[in-house]
Amino acid sequence: MAEDSMVFMVNEGVSVAGEVMSIIAGLSATEIDGVDSLAGNLTNDMITKSSPSKLAKGVRIIGDDNNNIKIKMALNLSYGYEIPKLCEQVQEKVKSTIESMTGMNVGSIDIKIASVINETD
Repeated sequence: MAEDSMVFMVNEGVSVAGEVMSIIAGLSATEIDGVDSLAGNLTNDMITKSSPSKLAKGVRIIGDDNNNIKIKMALNLSYGYEIPKLCEQVQEKVKSTIESMTGMNVGSIDIKIASVINETD
């Protein structure tokens, strides 16, 4: 799902690879309580160590000509959380993190629920 080869111009002389934005988005999403992992079972600890092809299962970054980006994410959620509320928290966190770290404008964040994890002891 990631646009690995895309490079986004942040400002003159500074660009950010799509893979880097995917890592930032994945890390910020998995910091939210109730998000178990990205699709492909990538947890917060594994995201930066994963290959682009594994990360591609969970995050896709799409750019337009106006320096806006759209993020598509596939998440595994923990059982027992309100899905709409949890997705709203993820959208707010990812948007603020990407915008503050890269200066890019995030137009939208689409979330697909890949699965719900029921961890019973």
